[in-house]
Amino acid sequence: MFKKILVPTDGSEYSLKAEEQALFLAKLTGAEVIALSVIENNFVNTLPLDNEVYDLTKLLKQDSEKNIREFEDLNEKEHDGVKITPVIKEGSPAKEIIKTAQELDIDLIVIGSSGKSGFDRFLMGSVADKVIKSAKCPVFLVR
Repeated sequence: MFKKILVPTDGSEYSLKAEEQALFLAKLTGAEVIALSVIENNFVNTLPLDNEVYDLTKLLKQDSEKNIREFEDLNEKEHDGVKITPVIKEGSPAKEIIKTAQELDIDLIVIGSSGKSGFDRFLMGSVADKVIKSAKCPVFLVR
């Protein structure tokens, strides 16, 4: 049924829940899991000094690598046998998730959501919302 499952991971409790569901589905179907971490660089581009931008980008990349390692550790501990392919990209999270899903011919996106509504959602936006509205493949939303 599913050959490739994309899971955006950012280290949050919501993404952890999505990771667990994705691993469960992958184990059942024999699918490969693509672990995507997106370095959101919009605010980095506005910093004044090149050296500071480099240092901040480097720290954000290290954080992304850490999130993916923790996901791989979860797989080894609870679902060993699921193939995980790590992918790190820079840009707007929703755009990069959608773009990666199209580039890699993803069958399913499993994404966590905080379940915010009302004013909080208006202020912060929702990556999950944007992905649901724009993705060409099915999206499994985990709250």
